[in-house]
Parts: sequence; structure tokens; C-alpha cells
Amino acid sequence: MKSSRLVSILLLLQTRGRMTAAQLAGELEVSVRTVYRDVEALGAAGVPLYGDAGHAGGYRLLDGYRTRLTGLTADEAEALFLAGVPGPAAQLGLGPVLAAAQLKVRAALPAELRAHADRISGRFHLDAPGWYTEVAQAPYLPAVADAVWNNRVLDVVYRRWRTPTDVERRLEPYGLVLKAGRWYVVAGPGPRTYRVDQILHLTPTSEAFDRPDDFDLAAHWTAYQRDFHARLYRTEALVRLAPGVTLPRPTTIEGPADEHGWTVARVPVESIEHAHDEFLRLGADIEVLGPPELRDRIARTVAELAERYGRPPGNPPRPGGN
Repeated sequence: MKSSRLVSILLLLQTRGRMTAAQLAGELEVSVRTVYRDVEALGAAGVPLYGDAGHAGGYRLLDGYRTRLTGLTADEAEALFLAGVPGPAAQLGLGPVLAAAQLKVRAALPAELRAHADRISGRFHLDAPGWYTEVAQAPYLPAVADAVWNNRVLDVVYRRWRTPTDVERRLEPYGLVLKAGRWYVVAGPGPRTYRVDQILHLTPTSEAFDRPDDFDLAAHWTAYQRDFHARLYRTEALVRLAPGVTLPRPTTIEGPADEHGWTVARVPVESIEHAHDEFLRLGADIEVLGPPELRDRIARTVAELAERYGRPPGNPPRPGGN
């Protein structure tokens, strides 16, 4: 809607300063001509918006001009409070800051939208980590966050999985990512990704670094995950799955279900041993069709289990058995 787009232009200029028509068009996914018309409409409505020509030109608001939050829709107000993450904010040392910010936003909302925000926050609570998984303790997280914010170099002792396990690193922290209850810091040189809870010792420094202007944390993390999965899943298995059974990873279904509701799927796997352990958890609800070495590995385990449970409890196995 045009009214929503006009509010978006105001908020973009208010938060980012000068922007060109092309930049605004890219953000709003409209044509540059549409931006020109919207800017004219804002000017006719009395908004102090100015356009500068030239290479460094663009549109900007008069210094000191601030729009109000009356442009929020009910859905946007609800989403704003649904996005509150008090747990991670507290880990970063920002719990009181988040609470104060939400209080100010709530006070600025019209009465109707305030009711929507209260309704959503009273009915939904976000808890990202999965069941049976302890939230990783990261005592150095506030110090890492401070270095990210202030572009300060960190000297750390870091524990990694391969030998030598404990190594010294000099980090230029670009940003923090919270993934499934764990914090990761993306840091130069590289950049590379480190688990914050694996930092054994941290020494802040007064040395500043220049964060790359073109570094996009969200884009980097998306590419990192894609590369991680490509390196993690080195082969694939062909399996039959019972009706209603799903696997916690991307799968490709091969054709429609059979007359009994079973489906054939291709599943990326890390290794034969990892797949063996994971598929056995599904019991009789899965049949491995390939690769042959995985099917044979599971068949041997199933035969050993059948032999063990086929004798009275506590009886020793037959000669040559398990």
C-alpha cells in the first residue's frame, strides 16, 4: 500500500540519513519512478524532505525531524514484541536495556496497538534451544560483544576439536550469531567462525581494527552454513521410511508413497558410522536400501541384537556370537 510505503521511506531516511532514489527503490522493491512520486507526495504533505543533486546526492530529512510510531500496523506491533529475546539479551548484558526499550516503544504506541502488543507478548514466548540440550555457558560473551561493538582486537585462548586443542588466537570480531542456543563470533582475519563458549581465556586490548565496509553478517552466516553442510554430508543414503516418519535433515523424496504408505528418500549422511547410529534409532520404521556397506553394517547389528535377545536374559552368547 502507498501509505505504508511512505512511512517506510520516512523511517529509512530517519535511520540511515541520506539515501538515493535508487537505494530507496531497492529497499522497497519498487521502481525509481515510484520513489520520485512518493517523495513528491511526502513534500506536498509538509514533510521537510530535501533532495541533493550530484555524485554524493540523495534525499534526506531536515536535521532534527523525527516521525512518530503511528505508522505501525497491528501486525507490526505484534511482531515487534514477539521478536523480544530476553534470554540472549541478558547473556549479552543488555537485559535492562531491552526492557527499557520495550517500555518506551509500548508507551509511544497508540492505545489500540498497545493492546495488540500486550496480547502477543502474553501469549507467545520464544525459547530457541531444543529439549535435552543445555544452553552453553559463555562467560566471555559480554566482553566479546563489547569488542564487536567497539571494533577492538581480542587475544584469546581457544579450544578446538583437533590437536593441538588449545590454541592462541588474535581476533578481530565482526559480529555475533546465536544459533540453537549457542553463540558464535565471526572474526577476522579470514573471517572465521568461533564458538564463544570454547574461549578458555580472553584478554581485551586497546587496539582498534577496521571492520570491512562490505561485510554482511547475515549473508556471511548463510554462506557459512551452506558450506558447512556441504563439507559435513559427504555421501548419501537411499532409505524407505514408514508413514509419518521424518528425518531431522534435508531429504529428497523419490516418487509417491507405495500402497502401504512407505516412501523412498535420499538422505545426506556424514559417514557410514553416523548414519548407522542415527537410522537404528528409528527401529523398524526405516529400511536402508543403499549404499551396500551401510545396509550390511546395519544388518550385522540387527543380527547381533536378534541373537542376544533370542536367548534367556543373562545367558552367555553362543561360541562365535557377541
